[in-house]
Amino acid sequence: MNLHLFVYGSLITAAGHAQGARLRQEAMLVGPATIAGRLYRVSWYPALRPAAVSTERVHGEVYRLADAIKSLAWLDDYEGISAGGTGSLAADEYQRAERDVTLADGGVISAWVYLYQLMVPEAARVVDGRWRG
Repeated sequence: MNLHLFVYGSLITAAGHAQGARLRQEAMLVGPATIAGRLYRVSWYPALRPAAVSTERVHGEVYRLADAIKSLAWLDDYEGISAGGTGSLAADEYQRAERDVTLADGGVISAWVYLYQLMVPEAARVVDGRWRG
């Protein structure tokens, strides 16, 4: 199982969220990274959607999970994914998927990421791809 996780919103270090603190207790920060995509503000939390062009990037962090099964179970719950799935149900806001992420040194690795599945207005887009809460 993939041990890497890419986060871009409430779980990044700068957000100061309690679930982010829990993640840092269970995982090792690999470092800053980017992923192809578009970032949107849904409410107090963000949404990552596929990029329209390959140059669109969302900024975040990559973690190496100590126990991926344990951590992904509570992360799926936090992201509202139905128990036992990766978010393939239409009712789930997010879907957990493996995608390539680019590390600060230019290396590319595969990591789990939570992708937003619902429609979101283009006016809610965070153009620079950096979540600031």
